[in-house]
Amino acid sequence: MTQSISAYRREWFSNIRGDLLAGIVVALALIPEAVGFSIIAGVDPKVGLFASVAIACTTAITGGRPAMISAATAATAVLMGPLVRDHGIQYLFAATILMGILQIFAGMLKLGRLMRFVSKSVMTGFVNSLAILIFLAQLPQLINVPEVTYLLIALALGIIYLFPYVTKTIPSPLVAIAADTILALSFGIEVPTVADLGAMPTALPDFLLPDVPLTLETLRIIFPYSLALAAVGLLESLLTAQIVDEMTDTTSSKTQECFGQGSGNIVAALFGGMGGCAMIGQSVINVTSGGRGRLSTFASGIYLLILLLVLDDILRIVPVAALVAVMIMVAIGTFSWKSVIDLKRHPGTSSIVMLSTVAVVLATHDLSKGVIVGVLLSGVFFAGKVARMVRVSSSLSEDGKARTYAVEGQVFFASADALVDAFDFAESLERVTIDVRRAHLWDISAVGALDRAVMKFRSRGIAVEVIGANEASASMIDRFALHDKEHAALSVTPGH
Repeated sequence: MTQSISAYRREWFSNIRGDLLAGIVVALALIPEAVGFSIIAGVDPKVGLFASVAIACTTAITGGRPAMISAATAATAVLMGPLVRDHGIQYLFAATILMGILQIFAGMLKLGRLMRFVSKSVMTGFVNSLAILIFLAQLPQLINVPEVTYLLIALALGIIYLFPYVTKTIPSPLVAIAADTILALSFGIEVPTVADLGAMPTALPDFLLPDVPLTLETLRIIFPYSLALAAVGLLESLLTAQIVDEMTDTTSSKTQECFGQGSGNIVAALFGGMGGCAMIGQSVINVTSGGRGRLSTFASGIYLLILLLVLDDILRIVPVAALVAVMIMVAIGTFSWKSVIDLKRHPGTSSIVMLSTVAVVLATHDLSKGVIVGVLLSGVFFAGKVARMVRVSSSLSEDGKARTYAVEGQVFFASADALVDAFDFAESLERVTIDVRRAHLWDISAVGALDRAVMKFRSRGIAVEVIGANEASASMIDRFALHDKEHAALSVTPGH
């Protein structure tokens, strides 16, 4: 217990200066995203902005991944539009609370462990597609704008990449935002600013329960949305946590992150916010700006609140070009450029999984669908690979009346047919021994294949004995095999 408290304290206070500075950059980067996602969901900008404050502050305390940024996101916003349009915003708040409850329940079931089944190829595809989406999201701010906008973006990018050579004490994105703002003010440059993104909130939100009837009909309406939101939110959050793990060379609790995301969404809804999840773009900004602890996440939420309610006059004059430059930096830094070179070096199946993940995400603008397709393809290719690892060799006795088949490898649904095909049922024999001491039977398909082989030999009057089954395989045979029950003379001899 003492060790746990010590670790938690270290996650808060081991990098105070770096976390506080990184939080400022993240807060500024959250604003255009939250406003844009609010529009996608069909709600006022304040719904996304207050959600970002609530989720960031809550997950900083309850989440499992320090330095990861969670807020209102596009992945969840796209699912909310139909609910808001058909039933109103109060049903969105109710659905977000249920979303959080489902995520907490997922944490209780330890579903975060399922992330171990996401392959490296899927992770790379997820990262690359997200980088492309982040860049594409900046295009509206690059089209039909004053030419000086491009100069401000170029200046900001130059500062972002060159200022670290001068000093890393102050995050270069923060310097870039300040430089663009001062330049635009000093020379009276007219370019789009944060004020042009939408109306900013002017007061703290109220703490209220959703104004919906507490009936089964309400549950029937919101449950499908809540389930989809919970699944998409957890998927993106756990993938982002894994990426931050790699960036910082640290580990995190995926189970605890389920609780963190759930509590964050519940608090957001109670303060009039939409649901959200982890944001890889802002998480990358946080880490590259020096954020490492929970304080950076908490600070980003507090800074955002201060910017909205106290420093709103300063916030409104920040050029959008500066924020676009930061997001372009994120897109460039997020994309795995090495994966392009690795297309020639890596196995073809791995490249197909990665490219398919990217293609589906770009086609649907839905990260969860891309990841699901990638995981399914990984499973299919893995099953095919393991299926080819089953080998069957045989030897004939000196008198030519008995043959021993030695089975090696993993026998399951994908390799079951290969096992049956390896036997010669037409050979004239008196006895057949099937030695499985170097094999493992994983499922009922494997046992069924063994059944078919034994039955075919018996139908030709050949006695069969299965030997060498390990404890797990012998248990499967005892429970599910039919040949042993129909022919008491058959002996299934366990291995040692």
